[in-house]
Amino acid sequence: MKKEKIVFGLDIGTTKIVCLAGKLNEYGKLEILGMGKSESLGVRRGIVNNIMQTVKSINHAIDIIEKDFSIKVDSVCTGIAGQHIRSLQHSDYITRNNPEKYIDKSDIEKLHKNVKQLILLPGEEIIHVLAQEYKIDGESDINQPEGMHGSRLEATFHIVAGQTAAIKNITKCVVESGLRVSALNLEPLASADAVLSVEEKEAGVVLVDIGGGTTDVAIFKNGIIKHTAVIPFGGNVITEDIKEGCSIIHRDAELLKIQFGSALPSENKDSEIVSIPGLRGHDPKEISVKNLSKIIKARVEEIIDQVYRQITSYGFQEGKNKLIAGIVLTGGGSQLKHIKQLTEYITGMSTRIGYSNEHLCKGTLEDISNPSYATSVGLVLRGLKSHNLQDSKVIKDHLPEEAFFENWAKKFLEYLSNGTI
Repeated sequence: MKKEKIVFGLDIGTTKIVCLAGKLNEYGKLEILGMGKSESLGVRRGIVNNIMQTVKSINHAIDIIEKDFSIKVDSVCTGIAGQHIRSLQHSDYITRNNPEKYIDKSDIEKLHKNVKQLILLPGEEIIHVLAQEYKIDGESDINQPEGMHGSRLEATFHIVAGQTAAIKNITKCVVESGLRVSALNLEPLASADAVLSVEEKEAGVVLVDIGGGTTDVAIFKNGIIKHTAVIPFGGNVITEDIKEGCSIIHRDAELLKIQFGSALPSENKDSEIVSIPGLRGHDPKEISVKNLSKIIKARVEEIIDQVYRQITSYGFQEGKNKLIAGIVLTGGGSQLKHIKQLTEYITGMSTRIGYSNEHLCKGTLEDISNPSYATSVGLVLRGLKSHNLQDSKVIKDHLPEEAFFENWAKKFLEYLSNGTI
């Protein structure tokens, strides 16, 4: 097996910024070589709102990897999310001059290039062009058209678009940190690659990544991405509700959520009380664990209701769209006690918590397989694909073919030359 390149995944989240360094070992499993983590200070609901603070947080995470693990970070595969993200379905086609000639990669690239010329809303640009189904001379249900004959090649695409300003702000933060963006990926797609199996994507599954600022949704069926959405709130709103409902400071609210929080008040006794140290000169504050759970449940129900709306808009109750594998929860918010049970109760769909264990080699730190690092692991996996490592089994089995930003380097040069970065 050829020597593997070290790839870096950079997750610029609302609550934390994580950089993972990884490569594939001889068994095709992901070996994490180092991790740098810092508090995210300049991101709100997945969108950069302070360039300087975000750059500072990125630099801190990078410094940890370079100093503690002696690994030089040069380029990163980073993610993007936020309420500005939207998805749409689009069909397009090309007419081939010589139908007797085999359809090859250049024909498919020409079709994808046509799609990238799609006129979007003002201030938007395309992030991903994901082919769902090809047709040749009207014959449908074709997954791989290369090597076939035909005069008309068409396809249905799932297109992910976002605000140009938000995309530029993400890339500017990375560039200002002295790094290069090797690929930009929608975060729920990265998380899906980290925690979903091939069988789940084939059977039909909903990936729900509950982060600090956003809740990301991705629906797969027949191994193909069918729907994506970003809900503009996540775990942080739960913390804010606890802060206001219990009249305590943010730090204590977060600790309460993590250590004693539950999405099912019925699982707590009325007599359970937690004592919170008071501020200077004030007596300790006693919090009812059951009341805490009631506050949490109300907000979690709102998040799950929004997720269920996305599932319903996909039309999951139709036979061909049936989601046999149910829901997979991941992200830091999925660690909330009893959230799995509440999700099943509200949606009526089987639910599990998604971990990255399947892709990680033995001996990896247990923390890395935690759902809160699913996006980071997925970004490393996608970075490996962008470095043309398709010969590895883990990449072949778990990463679908799709269009990355092939002209990203060119865009950087354009941005730098016209002063927009």
